[in-house]
Amino acid sequence: MTAVTSAGPRALEHRIRRAIGARSDTAGAVQIRVHRIAQDVAAAAAPPLDSPKQIGRAIKRVVDVLGSIALLILLSPLFLLIALLVKSRSSGPLLFGQTRIGEKMKPFTMLKFRTMYTGADQTLHREYVTQFIKSGGQGLQSGPTGLFKITADPRVTPIGRVLRKTSLDELPQLWNVLRGEMSLVGPRPALPYEVEQYQAWHCRRLVDAKPGITGLWQVVGRSRTTFDEMVRLDLRYAKTCSFWTDVKILLATPRAVISGKGAC
Repeated sequence: MTAVTSAGPRALEHRIRRAIGARSDTAGAVQIRVHRIAQDVAAAAAPPLDSPKQIGRAIKRVVDVLGSIALLILLSPLFLLIALLVKSRSSGPLLFGQTRIGEKMKPFTMLKFRTMYTGADQTLHREYVTQFIKSGGQGLQSGPTGLFKITADPRVTPIGRVLRKTSLDELPQLWNVLRGEMSLVGPRPALPYEVEQYQAWHCRRLVDAKPGITGLWQVVGRSRTTFDEMVRLDLRYAKTCSFWTDVKILLATPRAVISGKGAC
């Protein structure tokens, strides 16, 4: 694992610009304080390889690999059923690949079952994300909303609404976990145009832990949290994470989804 400080602020600044500029569909110059963010990110030094934290990371990776393989096998009938429903209800690809910003500001393609009609415009969601972050968590529409999810989104297919409500659209991310791009438990993966709106301290959530399918905010706050509260929960997880913390979060996730507090 490469330490953050080995890249230095200048290299990190280039990586951030590339990740949220060239690798995203955002047009024009990226209007963020990239230099300040790079300085803040580079200040987070990685612990020695033999430290308890690094040992914990190694254990977490083993659990991620074994867990993702087991779940991919056990849930294969459900994968097949969802695939048939998605393909039979609307035209287009089965999976939706979206650029997200991962650990150490590295972009990767996160997989989901497609829940929108093909060719859906992302402008509405981009505007919603911008307002959500800047307004402290107030959505564009009244009524219950999930984090960065818009109520009664016309771009979403009928089966897509069910998949989102139950978070079943997230299941293909098990492949991202197996590839090492994500973890079973961790902070929510950030969107490139979301990072454009970040304050410097927000970027700590992209440094301190690998993004996960589920996480502390999903089981504690979910749709009831503001953006800043979500970031604080992610930072709290990164600071206190352990094997047993991950187990508790994994066990609590189904209840959070079933209770209808919002979808990831």
